[in-house]
Amino acid sequence: MAWSYGRTWWHLCLSLLLCVFICQAPGVNLLPGEKINYNLVHSWADKLGMELFHLGDFITRRKEVQESFKEAKVVSRNGASIVDSMAKEIEMMMDLKVSAVRRIMDTAENTALSHQNDMADKMFSYYNAKEMLEPNDPIPPIPTPAPDMDKDIGEPLIYVQPKVLELTPRPEFHNTAVNFSVSSVHVPVNVFDRASDVIKAIQWSENLDQIFRDNYKNDPTLSWQFFGSSTGFMRQFPASKWKKDVPVDLYDCRLRSWYMEAATSPKDIVILMDGSGSMLGQRLDIAKHVVNTILDTLGTNDFVNIFTFDKEVNSVVGCFEDTLIQANLGNIRELKEGIESFKPKLIANYTAALTRAFEILEETKSSSRGAQCNQAIMIIGDGAPENNRAVFELHNWRDPPYKPVRVFTYLIGKEVANWDDIRWMACENQGYYVHLSDTAEVREMVLNYIPVMARPLVLGRHDHPVIWTQVYADIEDTKLSDYLWDIKQCEEQKADVLEYWQVQDRMLHPKEMARRAYRRTKESWNQPVDSNVYQFMTTVSMPIYDRRENATRIANILGVAGTDVPINEIKKLLSPFMLGVNGYAFIVTNNGYVLFHPDFRPIFQGYILKPAYNSVDMIEVELLDDDRPPRDFNPVLMTIRDSIINQSTGSKWMLVKNHFDEMKRVARIKRQYYWTAIKNTPFTLVISYPEQYGVSRMDIRAEQEIHRINIKGTNIRSFFDGKRWKIHPDWLFCKHSNRTFRTPETELMFFLERMSEPGWHWPASRSAMPPEHAAAMFCDRQLMQALVFDARVTEWFSKNTSFNSKDDKGNEFKQRFGVTVAFLATHSGLTRWHEFHSNMPEEPGVGETFSQHNKRAIDEIWYKRAVDQHFIREESFVYSVPFDAGESNSEILVTASHAIFHNEGGKSAPAAVVGFQFQHSALYKLFHNITGNACAVDDKDCYILDNNGYVIISSRQHETGRFFGEVNGAIMKRLVEEKVYKRVIVYDYQAVCFDSKNDNNASNTLLSPLYHVMRLGKWLLHTALWYIVQLVHWTPGVSAYSEMYLDMNGTEPEPEHDDNSQVKNTAWLRYLTLHRTRLKSCDMQRELYTLYNEKDNVVYNMTAHACERPFVVLPIPFSNLILLVIDQLCPRDPNLVLTVNPQKINYHFAVNESLACYKHAREFNRVRPQSCISRHANESGIKLCGRSCSIYANLTLILLCHILSRWL
Repeated sequence: MAWSYGRTWWHLCLSLLLCVFICQAPGVNLLPGEKINYNLVHSWADKLGMELFHLGDFITRRKEVQESFKEAKVVSRNGASIVDSMAKEIEMMMDLKVSAVRRIMDTAENTALSHQNDMADKMFSYYNAKEMLEPNDPIPPIPTPAPDMDKDIGEPLIYVQPKVLELTPRPEFHNTAVNFSVSSVHVPVNVFDRASDVIKAIQWSENLDQIFRDNYKNDPTLSWQFFGSSTGFMRQFPASKWKKDVPVDLYDCRLRSWYMEAATSPKDIVILMDGSGSMLGQRLDIAKHVVNTILDTLGTNDFVNIFTFDKEVNSVVGCFEDTLIQANLGNIRELKEGIESFKPKLIANYTAALTRAFEILEETKSSSRGAQCNQAIMIIGDGAPENNRAVFELHNWRDPPYKPVRVFTYLIGKEVANWDDIRWMACENQGYYVHLSDTAEVREMVLNYIPVMARPLVLGRHDHPVIWTQVYADIEDTKLSDYLWDIKQCEEQKADVLEYWQVQDRMLHPKEMARRAYRRTKESWNQPVDSNVYQFMTTVSMPIYDRRENATRIANILGVAGTDVPINEIKKLLSPFMLGVNGYAFIVTNNGYVLFHPDFRPIFQGYILKPAYNSVDMIEVELLDDDRPPRDFNPVLMTIRDSIINQSTGSKWMLVKNHFDEMKRVARIKRQYYWTAIKNTPFTLVISYPEQYGVSRMDIRAEQEIHRINIKGTNIRSFFDGKRWKIHPDWLFCKHSNRTFRTPETELMFFLERMSEPGWHWPASRSAMPPEHAAAMFCDRQLMQALVFDARVTEWFSKNTSFNSKDDKGNEFKQRFGVTVAFLATHSGLTRWHEFHSNMPEEPGVGETFSQHNKRAIDEIWYKRAVDQHFIREESFVYSVPFDAGESNSEILVTASHAIFHNEGGKSAPAAVVGFQFQHSALYKLFHNITGNACAVDDKDCYILDNNGYVIISSRQHETGRFFGEVNGAIMKRLVEEKVYKRVIVYDYQAVCFDSKNDNNASNTLLSPLYHVMRLGKWLLHTALWYIVQLVHWTPGVSAYSEMYLDMNGTEPEPEHDDNSQVKNTAWLRYLTLHRTRLKSCDMQRELYTLYNEKDNVVYNMTAHACERPFVVLPIPFSNLILLVIDQLCPRDPNLVLTVNPQKINYHFAVNESLACYKHAREFNRVRPQSCISRHANESGIKLCGRSCSIYANLTLILLCHILSRWL
């Protein structure tokens, strides 16, 4: 028995020993997750946090920086006072622009009156913006032989040699070459500049050059000044050449919002399009072109709808039925798409169509919707069977002689027998009749309705409404977005074809196809807020009336005068310094749209304007943190919006979600809002700043002011010695109206020198009225005082005396961490830095590279994040790496930043941010040294993540900078469930989607001259691609390269003979065929993430437990980072991916419904413009009401045709 017990004990010991060996064997894990030692991971996090903090503490000298600001004081920020002061500055500036335009208007009316008897000189030479030459340009040869007659206009062609003018690039005009002595003239392609009325207007308007020059002398901040003539040309000052960046010049000033809104009061328009079977072929093309041109003349203060009529009357967009919609870019685009698919069917019922139109206009007026001013019906057809007098008597002739609705008729077709009735409709209803037989004349004929709508304005004479436009881009035509998108698609197809002939079927691998699709989709997410591709602006304009005595018979409008006001110039008046970090200002129009906003993103893919870029509502960019579904806007926000558009004064705080850093990070903060009206404009100014740290700001004491420093004999320029400093390039520190400077720093030094001279005084306003402009100089006193103070107390920072070669600790840090640069940015816009690669004090290098991309001080991402982090962990640094940094082959730099706050009297305000950059490889090495080989084995993965879930450190370098949910979605989901991260949904109401484009409809071929160019370009490109493919396939060198690429062994793969070979041979063709899409506005959402801020979060005390919880997560002290250690042996779902990429919001639209319909059903309040002039008692005496198709037709021939049509 003893032996038996001994044998049993021996077996038991052997089994236990075997278990121990198995458990210790590499790669074996009986209880996964329990191998992660919580205490060990905790020690890693603590040690890493302390190492990084000591590094940052020493490199940035943050305590010394904080000590430097002890002389400053902290004062309360008065939001109401700030917004009122800014609004007055903008009001003063805008009053100056209005005064300049008013002078142009007065001069134009008087000049036209004094030159009314001048004869038109068809050989008159002027500065044609598209033809004029510079001194060194070759003179074009005289065209020979000259044709005897231009068949289109019925007059001999005239050649006048282009004038020569010297042009000089000027930065205030975005480096456009200009001449301030004269103006230049732009003539649209559809206007003949030698026609009598056109050349005569060009002649007398040349006298406007003097008032242009005087205006610029009085206000050197003026941008482009111009006179847009009703004949079609535009005179612009200063003179410049017209840009030729597009194949066809589509610009016509009469189609621009500043012209249309000044020439006519707001209008409600119903467009009726004949749907009878006779409206086919060219007639249909012309009719659609007419409709599209009418739509192009409308603005955001106008309302419109389109109905087609045969036996029934139907809206071209179903959801817009029985109502008028605002004519913003999004709705206009929807209407154009609706009319594009229209096809005529049956006999047209004019009576039903007119009755429906009148009913809609009457209901709109009675319900106080729409424009509530001018009303009109536009009829497009090939003839009416009767004049429908009874309908007009019932609806439009109730209060003679006043007729509330004008009727404009467009007769389509060359051979039209019955035109009397359709002409009668226009003439008896204060409208205009046009007969069209060719698409080339459509634009000029359609624009005839503008002078008719302007008659009440002209007859009144004395009232010149001041019009401010919605924001717009300085491009020639909005159709360019579609053109650029088509070109982009063709370029992508070309790249696909060329790549296919290099890699062949590898390109069709599902992973490769997915990668390519993702890369191109990612390009569409590129929505820069700041871009130099376009200059965004608003324009102020006024109508110019013909004051000749005989002009009252026709009430002629001469044109419109205006000047541009660049949005960037308005922003310079906003004193962002006064709003502080994460504070901002924006302007809202009477329609609720933003004129500018920090989240206004009008461009995608870096250079293409979005389809509805300038109709972004303020509630679509101010996102409340209320977890409501998309487009379910908070009533509190709606109430604030109503107060703003009504130009009230008020304030309110709200909890909001602020996204930033390419819309990949989000902060949830409480913000304070203040707003007030900008008087004499339709604009309201709104400012906002964070309540947590925005209620107080830094200020200087009286003894630290510049003039007192000068009295003491200190040279303030000495505070800006060396080259290791920059100032915010977009802030207005000082300006000189008559001088330009190479850099903002050069300009600053010029003014610092002037401040040291006797007699210096501070102008009271940025937009001082004359004669203040005689001084030609302005400085922001409060900003300059703060800047000089910051420069004085931080002068020591850029000097490398603390990091010389004898400093062992400094050398140790440089070698261990690869520190490249340390930097300091202050609340006054000053940025200083010093490099660690060299001891030469003035040698440019890494610091210069840093300063080129990081000179915007409080507007830099690292500055904003550091200030936010201060209230989470005061003694901490914020660490970040570029997004997707691991995909690049270059050295990755880690940026670390820390906020410096100054405290006084119980108040605290951010004074500066310090930081440094160091090599990512050094951080990885440090992490590896701390963790040993524990994270290098196959059964564990270690990650360092930032507060938004992006990978800072991973054992796989290509994951650096990626969102962790895309790396390991299962664990990220657990981190959200355990409240390590919080998911924050951010809606993007400015997104762009790509719908399939149907090219089968031929009606769009004549909608624009640009279309023909696009089709020709497309054919040429496709033809060229085919020949390129053939050349690539047959050229020996390229073919050999392709074969080498496909088969590294140099052997050609055997041809396949199976039944699927034909399918495989055509698969590439199907993949590479261009699936054309069209741009479409849409809504998207992003799921972003942010760390819970609880310092004692219980999840950080939880240990790993087998595969139920196969990870340990801990905060890294003194940072915005967490350490995550995962047991890789536990199974996980590889298909579970969490992404921060945008996803289209599915609203579950009904059939044929769109986002425009969805928004229309939930439209917001708006305020109508104050000016409305829609009637005049003398208008009934004007009998001019129509013309036939040719502008230059002989009057005798017209009368003869009329007689013949009556008697034959």
